[in-house]
Amino acid sequence: MQTAYSKEELRNMLAPLRGGRLVLVPTMGALHEGHASLLRQARALAGDSGSVVASVFLNPVQFDNAGDLSSYPQTPEADLELCRSCGVDVVFMPTPDVMYCSDRSITMEETHLSTVLCGAKRPGHFAGVCLVVSKLFNLVQPTDAIFGKKDYQQLAILRRMVRDLDFPITLHGAEIVREADGLALSSRNVRLTPEHRAAAPAIRKALLEAAAAYANGETASDVCAAVQNALEAIPGVRVDYVTLCDAETLHELTAENRLALLAVAAYFGDVRLIDNIELTRRA
Repeated sequence: MQTAYSKEELRNMLAPLRGGRLVLVPTMGALHEGHASLLRQARALAGDSGSVVASVFLNPVQFDNAGDLSSYPQTPEADLELCRSCGVDVVFMPTPDVMYCSDRSITMEETHLSTVLCGAKRPGHFAGVCLVVSKLFNLVQPTDAIFGKKDYQQLAILRRMVRDLDFPITLHGAEIVREADGLALSSRNVRLTPEHRAAAPAIRKALLEAAAAYANGETASDVCAAVQNALEAIPGVRVDYVTLCDAETLHELTAENRLALLAVAAYFGDVRLIDNIELTRRA
């Protein structure tokens, strides 16, 4: 495994790998088993003749809260070891000064999918995501890229970016990896207090109950209210949003035969957790 810290090093390392399948897994570091699952899927997708590139970059441009950025865990040595164990060929670990020009003046904005859910609560977040991912796509020029479905809105927006900007890249959505008690894996989980960590699996429990209720004909508003009430009953929890929407457009569900998405964001203390589940009506 090779590690690149500059754009020039990255280009030099990737040059002999061109021509085969090249699979990119962008991350912000503090890697855990969820990331390992993405990397293993990338390795399987690339096969013996292809290559896997992982980026480890804590992107400051996508943070709307300076405190959230400063408290985000960073474990570079452990990240490299995990990448090595998952068969990654090249790791790109730039600093912000390497990734961005000091006088950068180009921005990226998605104007439809980013106006709801996390986009409505975190202004500028998805503009920062689109900017950094587009730069990674240009630098790596992968044939494929893998993103987790825990960040469902992010995946939908990046699919739209690839479509609208004609990136010749196939995006793959990977299923959410969970702890044994159902909590979605996240780099933020380490910041939970013991009490909030014990309570956090309630998100998954509420989503599963909501999925069953929706399948049996419960209305969208009642489903959302049940999830909200379940989470607000937990001491120290503040619900940011509970939304049932069209899984493709992320806006209002206009036909019940379409795949729906139930998405949740909630603060457990000062730690913001997100989760989601796809919903269908029972025939």
